[in-house]
Amino acid sequence: MADELAKGYEPHEFETKWYQTWEEKGYFHADETSDKPGYSIVIPPPNVTGVLHMGHALNNTMQDIMARWKRMTGHEVLWMPGTDHAGIATQNVVEKQLASEGKDRHEIGRDAFVERVWQWREESGGQIINQLKRLGASCDWQRERFTMDDGLSSAVREVFVKLYEDGLVYRANRLINWCPRCHTALSDLEVEHDDKKGNLWHLRYPVKGSDQVLVVATTRPETMLGDTAVAVHPEDERYADLIGKMVVLPLTGREIPIIADDYVDKEFGSGAVKITPAHDFNDFDMGKRHNLENINILDESGVVNENGGDYQGLDRYEARTKIVADLDAQGLLEKTDDHLNSVGECYRCKTVIEPYMSLQWYVDVKPLAKEAIKAVETGQTRIIPQQWEKTYYEWMNNIQDWCISRQIWWGHRIPAWFCDDCGEITVSRQDATCCQKCQSTNLHQETDVLDTWFSSGLWPFSTMGWPENTEALKKFYPTSCLVTGFDILFFWVARMMMMGLKFMDEVPFKDVYIHALVRDAQGQKMSKSKGNVIDPLTVIEEYGTDAFRFTLTAFAAQGRDVKLSTERIGGYRNFCNKLWNASRFAMMNLEGFEPSENPKWDELNLSMADRWILTRLAAVEVETNKALEEYRYNEVANILYAFTWHEFCDWYIELIKGALYGDDAAAKLSAQTVVYTVLERLLRLMHPVIPFITEEIWQKLPGTRPVASIMLSSYPQGDGLLADAQATADMEQVMEVIRSIRNIRGEMDVTPAKKITALFDCKTDACATVISAGQAYITSLARIESFTCG
Repeated sequence: MADELAKGYEPHEFETKWYQTWEEKGYFHADETSDKPGYSIVIPPPNVTGVLHMGHALNNTMQDIMARWKRMTGHEVLWMPGTDHAGIATQNVVEKQLASEGKDRHEIGRDAFVERVWQWREESGGQIINQLKRLGASCDWQRERFTMDDGLSSAVREVFVKLYEDGLVYRANRLINWCPRCHTALSDLEVEHDDKKGNLWHLRYPVKGSDQVLVVATTRPETMLGDTAVAVHPEDERYADLIGKMVVLPLTGREIPIIADDYVDKEFGSGAVKITPAHDFNDFDMGKRHNLENINILDESGVVNENGGDYQGLDRYEARTKIVADLDAQGLLEKTDDHLNSVGECYRCKTVIEPYMSLQWYVDVKPLAKEAIKAVETGQTRIIPQQWEKTYYEWMNNIQDWCISRQIWWGHRIPAWFCDDCGEITVSRQDATCCQKCQSTNLHQETDVLDTWFSSGLWPFSTMGWPENTEALKKFYPTSCLVTGFDILFFWVARMMMMGLKFMDEVPFKDVYIHALVRDAQGQKMSKSKGNVIDPLTVIEEYGTDAFRFTLTAFAAQGRDVKLSTERIGGYRNFCNKLWNASRFAMMNLEGFEPSENPKWDELNLSMADRWILTRLAAVEVETNKALEEYRYNEVANILYAFTWHEFCDWYIELIKGALYGDDAAAKLSAQTVVYTVLERLLRLMHPVIPFITEEIWQKLPGTRPVASIMLSSYPQGDGLLADAQATADMEQVMEVIRSIRNIRGEMDVTPAKKITALFDCKTDACATVISAGQAYITSLARIESFTCG
C-alpha cells in the first residue's frame, strides 16, 4: 500500500515541497526542439516594483490553468515569465530612497543614479517573482526576462531605428500631458481622470475702445496670463458685432482678438471662452486653426515663469489664488460658481497633470493601427469576451500619435545623437561616433528615455530572442493566448498587436482573454483608502493556495467582476478538505488492491452505482475540456465542484460502502476498481486548478504509474469509461427515492438513527424493477428496515 495520507488537510505541509520538486526537475521548461505541438503564453510582466495583488492572482491563476492543462493534453508549453522595468514607478522608488539619505538624483548624476536603480533591482526587484511561485505559477523560470536586459534592449533599439527609418518616428513641439512632480511627459492613457469639486470663475474682459466687457468662464483663472484670444460661436448673435475686435487682457494689459469658432458651446457660461493654446488641448487645436501665438506661462514644476509678469515664481495654485483676488479687487470678477471638474492626474504620483508645450518624440501609429484592426476583423486574433472587440475598434479607429519620450533617467535611452556643429540628428543601432551629415565627432545623446510601454509592446517576440530568428520564435510565435485585464487593453494589447504585425508579419497571439476586476464582497473596488483590500499572501497563509485558486476560478465568469470574500475562500477550503477526506477513505479501502491502467469493465461485476459514476465521469471530462477550450473558468470549477462534492463524495462513496465492507469479493473488486479510477482521473481533471493537493494525493495512490508527477500525466478526455444511459437514469431515480424518504423523515421528525418501514407505490413495472434493483442502496442510505413495492 502507498504511504498513507495525513489525517488532516494541512496545505502548508506539502505546497512548498511540490513546487520545489516541479521546478528542480524542470517540469516547467519548454523544449523548442520537441515534436509536440507548441502552446505559448507570455505573462503580462508585472512591474519590478510590484507586490502580488488580487489582479495578479486572478490573471496568473488563469494562465497557469491553461499552461498545466495544455501540458497534460500533449503540448510543448512555453509560459514566458518576466518583469517590467516600470520607468517612472521604479525611478520614484529609488528617488525616495535617496531622499531618505538626504540626496537627490541630480546631485549624484545620471550614471550613478542608473547604477543605483540596478542595485535596487538586484536586492528588491525579485519579490513578485517569488510571490508568483507561491501562487503555483508554472512559468519557465529558466527563460525569465526583464525589459531592460541586454537582449530586450537590443530589440528595443532595432524597433526604434526601423520605425525612424520608415518615417514613423518623429519629433514635434506639441502640447502634451506633463507631470510637474515626475517632470516627464505622459501619454493620454497614463492620465487618470477623476471628478473633483472645484469652481467656475466668471471673469470680465474689457473690450478695447468701449465700455463693454466680455464675461468668460474658466476653471483655471491662472492660465489667463497665457491667453491669446477670446472665442465666441459664429452664430451667436450676442457677439456678432464684436468678432474681429480686441479685448484688453486683465492684469497684463495685452490686447488679444475676439475670434469666431464652431467649437464654442453657446450654452456654456456666457458663450464666450478664453483661449490659452499653450495650456489646453482644445485651445491648442483652435490656436492652430486661427494662427494664434502659444504663450507658455509655467515651468516644468508648475511654477509661473517669466511670461507671468508679477506672478513669476508662484506655484500654479498660489498664482490662482492671487489672480482671483487681484481680479476681484479690480472689479473684474463677475461671480464664482461651484463646479464639478474632471481633473487629470498622473497615474503614478497622482499629481494634477499640466497641458504643456514641449518637444517630444512620437510614433505615427495610424498605419500600424489599420493592420491591427484588420487582424481582429478577419479572425486572426479573437478577443474574448467578444464585447471587448467594439471597445478595441473604437479606440484603434480614433488612435492618436503616441508620445514615446519620457524625461526620466531609468529606461531605454533613445538612440538619437545631436550634432553640436550642424544640428543634424543621427539615429543609429550602434552608439554614434560621428554626425551622419557633417562627420563631426561633437555629438551628444538624447537624454530622454522611451515610454515603458514601448518595450512592453515587443514582449511576445523580443522575449523569444528577436531580432534573431531563434528556434523559440519558430516554435512558439505567434503565442496561443494572452490573458490580461481590460485596463491595459490599449496600454499594452493594442501596441503588441501593432508591433507584432509590423515586425513579425503575424499577430502576436491567437486569442486575447480579458478578465474582469476582483472586487470586495459588496462589489466595491478594492483600495487601501477604503480598507477593503484582501492580501493574496495572507489568504494563502490562512487557507492554502489551492483553496484560493479554486475560489478565483469559481467566480471568474466571463464579463462579470469577481466579488471576493474570505468567507468564500473558506468555503472552498472546505471543498479541498472534503476531497482530502474522501481520498483518505478510498485509500483506506484499497489495501491489497492492484490498479490497472486500463480496466476491462466488461470483466467486472459492475453495480448500478458503478456504471452510473463511470458514465457521469465521462460526461464531466468532456464538459471540463469544452469549458477550458472556451475560457469558461467558472464553469470548469463549478463542474468539478458539483461532481466531486455531490456525486462522488455524497453519493457514490456512500453507495459503495456495502460492497467495500461486505463479503462479496467480486462486488468489492468492482467497487475498488471504480473508486480508484474515478479518484485518479478526478485528480488529473482538477490538477490545473488545484495543483498542490492533487499532486499530494496522486502520489499516495496505490500502484505504479507511467510518469513521476501528475503534471506529466495525460488529461482525461472522457474515453475508456462507460456511456450507460440506462444506469444513469435508474440511478437518478433511486437517488430521488432516497431524497424523498429523507425529506419525509425530516417532515415527520423521525430521527436519523431510527429505521423505518416503507411502502412504495410503483405505477409501472419499470419503476418496480428499478426500485428492486436499488433496494440495497435505498435500505442503507434512507435507513429502511424493510419495504414493500406495490
